[in-house]
Amino acid sequence: MQTKQQPNRPTKGFARAGSLVSRQIRAAGEQRGFAESRLLTQWVEIAGPDVARICRPVKVSHSRGVLGATLVLLTTGAQAPMLQAQLPKLREKVNACYGYAAIAQIKITQTASTGFSEGRAQFGAAPATAAATSTPPQISAQAKRAAATVEDDKLKAALERLSQNILTRHESNKG
Repeated sequence: MQTKQQPNRPTKGFARAGSLVSRQIRAAGEQRGFAESRLLTQWVEIAGPDVARICRPVKVSHSRGVLGATLVLLTTGAQAPMLQAQLPKLREKVNACYGYAAIAQIKITQTASTGFSEGRAQFGAAPATAAATSTPPQISAQAKRAAATVEDDKLKAALERLSQNILTRHESNKG
């Protein structure tokens, strides 16, 4: 007597978004030599915001007979000398991500932010526009009042920004 098998379904609620695409991210990263996808997904935390603003990891290559891999970073020509000075400290941070001395050397590849890289090499945040940075005084005051009872300074500042964004959007939808 044959029994009908139930489809393989998760037994508990929702799955994390990262777990749904982890295989695809790992496969794409491994094509470029990234066995540890955290190096790509958490680059800002690993390298630090100043370094991450001026470069991106593009490839990890392994040479035969050489202990340790080579990490290739992409940066603009103007930023390369500043990045070169920070390579020893950056190598320590990257190896801390791996948990061992996986990276023996870091090479820098220079490119323009436009041109042959087809616009894919974007470094740093886009500059804020004047319209985005100017908030009417009555909205700023209302946002400060909304977050006034919060004691933590970082949380208070974040709540003020959130309140300003919501109030500004609300005002623009009225008009």
